[in-house]
Amino acid sequence: MTAPDEGRLADDPDRVIVRDRRRLDPETGAVRDVPPVTADPGAPGSEESAPEPPAGPDPVAELTADLQRVSAEYANYRKRVDRDRVAVVEMATAGLLSGLLPVLDDIDRARQHDDVHGAFKGVAEKLQALTGKLGLEQFGAAGDPFDPSVHEALMQAEPDPEVTVATCAMVLQPGYRLASGTSGGPRILRPARVSVAEPAVPLP
Repeated sequence: MTAPDEGRLADDPDRVIVRDRRRLDPETGAVRDVPPVTADPGAPGSEESAPEPPAGPDPVAELTADLQRVSAEYANYRKRVDRDRVAVVEMATAGLLSGLLPVLDDIDRARQHDDVHGAFKGVAEKLQALTGKLGLEQFGAAGDPFDPSVHEALMQAEPDPEVTVATCAMVLQPGYRLASGTSGGPRILRPARVSVAEPAVPLP
């Protein structure tokens, strides 16, 4: 039979229950088989009652996207800076070579008259070698098809029955260009000045 105090304690919601979960028996020293502590499913803080974290954007994905965007912007910036640097160098080179064109014209005229001798010959050869290293090219020769983008017509020659298109009959002043410009093609520093011969119209 249950004592009245024990029945009253069993029905008391505020009772304190103490369970001895020590692995060693304090009296005998033997190892006891103690069941593991399990969480009360209804207790606050248990896995079943714990609220799930709110769904939202993945911070790792956002940081990765930001990093990719910054990397792309930096790569575009580097390309733009490199392109601007090349353009500045090309403009400076073109300005220098354009200032030397009258000197090169004098050397060409002296060479045509066989007046390039001695020390002057050495200076002329060094100057032309230097301008060649900088990418300067001379163009324009008799017989070339006339191209208004690279030729400047100063004279009209007699019609030529041997040509089928407008042709440079004579080069009055050679043209000069930089071998490679920022656009990928040559950059014209001065057009070749020529006389142009049109095809002869056959008589009926």
